[in-house]
Amino acid sequence: MAVGDVTSAAQNLAACITDINNWTSSSRLRFNPSKTEVMWLGAGHLLQQVDIDDIRVLSSTVKVVQSARDLGVILDSQLSLSDHITAMCRAGFYQLRQIRPAILSLTLDAAKTLVQAFIACRLDWCNSLLYGVPENLLRKVQSVQNAAARLLTNTRRRDHITPVLRQLHWLPIQRRVEFKIVCLVHQSLASTAPTYLSADIQLASEHRRHLRSSSHRSLVVPRTRTTFGDRSFTVAGPRLWNSLPATLRQITSYRQFRRQLKTHLFRT
Repeated sequence: MAVGDVTSAAQNLAACITDINNWTSSSRLRFNPSKTEVMWLGAGHLLQQVDIDDIRVLSSTVKVVQSARDLGVILDSQLSLSDHITAMCRAGFYQLRQIRPAILSLTLDAAKTLVQAFIACRLDWCNSLLYGVPENLLRKVQSVQNAAARLLTNTRRRDHITPVLRQLHWLPIQRRVEFKIVCLVHQSLASTAPTYLSADIQLASEHRRHLRSSSHRSLVVPRTRTTFGDRSFTVAGPRLWNSLPATLRQITSYRQFRRQLKTHLFRT
């Protein structure tokens, strides 16, 4: 990465922020530089070559950060989501310690509701972003779910966790991620998902004449050259969708599809 490219990018960013400030001012809104964060995104060896630690934003100087929170998700400069997963696991184990005394005096159904409110919702929040992350990071998230399952069922640590998850009817973390993405694909095909998602989903029958693809509702999987591209919804969604049985892909009722999809994921 050339130094001139970095400098030019910083100047372009400052110019864009100036334009945004002008627009917000004309709309009687205030752009707050003190709440603005700047982060370089890229591979580790490229980020090491960037020597710009702060950028001039209007009348303030904004420091370059290594991670930033957006809608509850912590994004790092390499988009590894390692900081987000660490924070998620820390919060999950903290909540487990807090609710442990209460769970011991509740029925199983009441305890499951409590865990759903404090633990499962954290594991499911924006979990589609976890698709394609390294297995060692997914194992950290899985350890939180395993601990919650053992607490609910009073299972020992050395006992196998898979039967416990099946007893609770909980999909493992990897399957929960796939479940979320495939459900978004189904909604996109039904035109009930946001437009920015639906626009990335295309039936193979619309892309080219292929009678078998038309009857099986197969999707076009775009080609990519990077692992980041493979993790995107545009690629991961159609790829996971095409891996489902044809009978499952033909279900139009969303409620029935979710139920059958969960059963399918438990079997695979």
